[in-house]
Amino acid sequence: MTETSPATDRMPALYIGHGAPPLLDDPIWSGQLRTWAADLPRPKAILIVSAHWESAPVSLSATAPGTPLVYDFGGFARKYYEMTYETPDASALARRVAAMMPDAEPVHQHGSRGLDHGAWVPLKIMYPAGDIPVLQMSLPTHDPDKLLELGRRLRPLRDEGVLIIGSGFLTHGLPFLKEFRIEAAAPTWSTEFDAWAAEALARGDVDELAAYRDRAPGMPYAHPTVEHYTPLFITLGAASDPETPGDQVVDGYWMGLSKRSLQVA
Repeated sequence: MTETSPATDRMPALYIGHGAPPLLDDPIWSGQLRTWAADLPRPKAILIVSAHWESAPVSLSATAPGTPLVYDFGGFARKYYEMTYETPDASALARRVAAMMPDAEPVHQHGSRGLDHGAWVPLKIMYPAGDIPVLQMSLPTHDPDKLLELGRRLRPLRDEGVLIIGSGFLTHGLPFLKEFRIEAAAPTWSTEFDAWAAEALARGDVDELAAYRDRAPGMPYAHPTVEHYTPLFITLGAASDPETPGDQVVDGYWMGLSKRSLQVA
């Protein structure tokens, strides 16, 4: 994990929808994630920011081999609470991330905090062998400018073979869903927000994406709380040029929510 790693190791950065644990049994979406991972260079390590860990200052998960999982969900089949995803030691990556933060913004290292489902559910699909070090970083703010700056600080990790992932859901209006079937029709607020975001992403219009509270159709229903949207700005900040349009690798809906996902160079 050094700054002298060759540029040929460069990884992209991703923004992904992570879904609930039943995503693991959905052949369509899990197949899309699995194919996506297979098309990427193999990462040396993974740094993931999940919607389900909001904490300031920036905090890092436990780094010991076999980091435990956080079963931060309810009402699902027992098997999901018995799943494991034992990954290798991630302490080298944790040291690198801590060193990249300003002296005035020290990082808090958790000794026991495991990977929540926003991290382990998609990674268990994308990298099922669990043989890549994984470090989870907290989402310290919802301010797009601050998250873009945080992504910029993390950008050099990509040249060291680290895959940076923002994990959320492009629409997440759970209180406003009327049915909870994977194939349920998407509500208008979900389709309108998704179309707006798709167009802004295709233009590389970071300012438009950052002004979502005022400009995005479907608000506030698409995001009554915004933690599933704002990891996008970590990803955009980590891009070589945040205003160069990335590849929208996954689209469509899951339980009516947009699973649109992005890869930036």
